[in-house]
Amino acid sequence: MKTHLPPFTRSHRWLHRIAAILAVGTILLIAKGGLVHSAGAGLSVPDWPTTYGENMFTYPVEKWTGGIVYEHGHRLIASGIGVLMIVVTVWVWMKDDRRWLKWLSTTALLAVIIQGVLGGLTVLMRLPTAVSVSHGMLAQFFMLMTVLIAAATSPRWRKGVPPIAVDARRGLQRLLQATVIFTFVQILLGAITRHTYSGMAIADFPLNNGQIIPAFTSFGVAIQFAHRVGAVILTAMIFTQGIRILRQRALSKLRLPAAAAIGMVTIQFMLGATVIWTREAIVPNTFHVLGGALTFTLVFLTYVRSVRYYRFACEPQNEKELHLQGVNA
Repeated sequence: MKTHLPPFTRSHRWLHRIAAILAVGTILLIAKGGLVHSAGAGLSVPDWPTTYGENMFTYPVEKWTGGIVYEHGHRLIASGIGVLMIVVTVWVWMKDDRRWLKWLSTTALLAVIIQGVLGGLTVLMRLPTAVSVSHGMLAQFFMLMTVLIAAATSPRWRKGVPPIAVDARRGLQRLLQATVIFTFVQILLGAITRHTYSGMAIADFPLNNGQIIPAFTSFGVAIQFAHRVGAVILTAMIFTQGIRILRQRALSKLRLPAAAAIGMVTIQFMLGATVIWTREAIVPNTFHVLGGALTFTLVFLTYVRSVRYYRFACEPQNEKELHLQGVNA
């Protein structure tokens, strides 16, 4: 494997900038999708790929009224993200010599195409839960791919410096990976809660229908309670990994995303409570979706940086190994 890539040219600089815009735009698009659902505007435009029988891109602005503003705007932004993804993919294939990055960008392009089709199917099939949840979760995967592309095209990453050996337990890196996986599970639970309209199945907080553990009288109560328990577990995981990282100066490249993840998951926890207290008001509901995407991004970046920039020490397996290490030292 190469340890150094060709010099960071002006072309590479612009590729990174566009990739970064793509990643940020994708996060905002997810928030926009959350706004569409929160406003109950998912079927404000009942046809696809047209808008009330007209070309989506030339639909008159004066007809953007009511829920059409949310749904039609979401479609236009999604189209813009698709165009940016095409640009980034072509640029990567032309200017970057990393094979894995070429195939990553191609996979992301395929994902955004499928995402567009799923978005259309949610309308044509009148918001079926399975399709709506799949649409939302594929958006999360696509977001992570764009974040990784943006990171990989940055000047720091392209320097190709070998990972630094650090005196840190490999268990920490496993925790970072587990946190990414569990964040996905938590977002999935949230998506199912939203798209089965179970957000108010438990109508109080911090109690659960007046109890610590509610009576599971419906699927809505079960999925809502699972999402709440998941929030507690995820918050504990993010705080644990963040504190461990912040205590080790050697892991400087992980400190910013880890600290940001602690801050974001705290805000996200409070937003979840506010959604209940306000009876799923549009603003906190939308920001809760955005908070989930930002939290996912931050824990993912923390893990990716740990793999890219560090080589963690192996944990001693037993007392004999500990003794031998002490003798060798």
